[in-house]
Amino acid sequence: MRFLRTSRIAVSAGLAATLAVAVAAPTAYAAPHRPALQSAADDLHALGITGVQGLTGARGRVTTARAGVADTATGAPVPDNGYFRIGSNTKTFVAVVVLQLVGEGRLSLDDTVEHWLPGVVAGNGNDGRRITVRQLLQHTSGLYNYTSALPELASADAFFAGRFEHYDAAELVALAMAHAPNFAPGTNWSYSNTNYILAGMIVQKVTGRTWAAEVQHRILGPLGLRQTYVPGGNPLVRRPHAEGYQQFEPGGPLLDTTEFSPSAADAAGSIISTPADLARFWQALQQGRLLAPRQMAQLHTTVPATEFTDVFPGARYGLGIMWIDDSCGGFWAHGGDVPGMSTMNAVTGDGSKVVVFSLTTQLASEETTIAVYRRELRLIDATLCG
Repeated sequence: MRFLRTSRIAVSAGLAATLAVAVAAPTAYAAPHRPALQSAADDLHALGITGVQGLTGARGRVTTARAGVADTATGAPVPDNGYFRIGSNTKTFVAVVVLQLVGEGRLSLDDTVEHWLPGVVAGNGNDGRRITVRQLLQHTSGLYNYTSALPELASADAFFAGRFEHYDAAELVALAMAHAPNFAPGTNWSYSNTNYILAGMIVQKVTGRTWAAEVQHRILGPLGLRQTYVPGGNPLVRRPHAEGYQQFEPGGPLLDTTEFSPSAADAAGSIISTPADLARFWQALQQGRLLAPRQMAQLHTTVPATEFTDVFPGARYGLGIMWIDDSCGGFWAHGGDVPGMSTMNAVTGDGSKVVVFSLTTQLASEETTIAVYRRELRLIDATLCG
């Protein structure tokens, strides 16, 4: 569920009504759960994550925990409910907007990309006439992942030389169109950020407003998510926040990558939020407060997410959302990664229990990365199934 592909493995990936109030006030701790969450945060820090924020919500109570530091130079503590880049969690927000438009009869999941964006997906075997909106949202389009060709991700030197470079959506799609598709539409599954750049462009074509404006109008405003925003071209993260650190090669130094142009992520991964706001979003989604039952069913119709199953047992992908098995059945989730920051979350089908992790380090070692995910999954299982 990664926005960006560095040398890490290519994976990343709400509550009951009473819990919505508790999440908005994260100081209401649930003492019986705090040791488990704090232990998980401490373990993640010990694995090399400089700063960790964790939030769990269950049975109407919320627990938060922090570990590590916000800034390796000053040793300042990780802020409580601090801002962070949510990366590919953005995709779930975009998918919800598209499904709301489907529910309003303004477009269909079976519409082709060519219908809405004539001539945009073409060349080198790419054909927008054969790709549907559903295939974009479910990563079954076969389109090449543009972030694999993004110059700024090639090395540390390339990142710092070009991190403030501005991209528009058409330029990002053009990076993908320079490559042949991975497979024929609908015949396989492969995670591609290109899909959601196109989904954002379709939202604008349908509504006449940017995907960011529609997310604000349809999700952030109605849910009162005042700490969640689309930064546009602003490379800064609102304060308070922990600095993000990227390791570009195993054993290499941790470099501060907090500031960069979010235009390179756009609808695939540019939103910024806090643990409390992100938990409230997942609560509202799973409670059916954002989508009608028919669109919820479409959201939750999944296919095997074959690239992720080595780390996430039983992984399946719906429309901007992933299903992962656990000891009591499974949960819905979507992770997100950008340079220096990573998030993982989980929510039960009824939204009664939720977990959000924000990590401010991206490590280059696959072994350590897998250990990080597995530690997160242990806490998720204990919270959702305990």
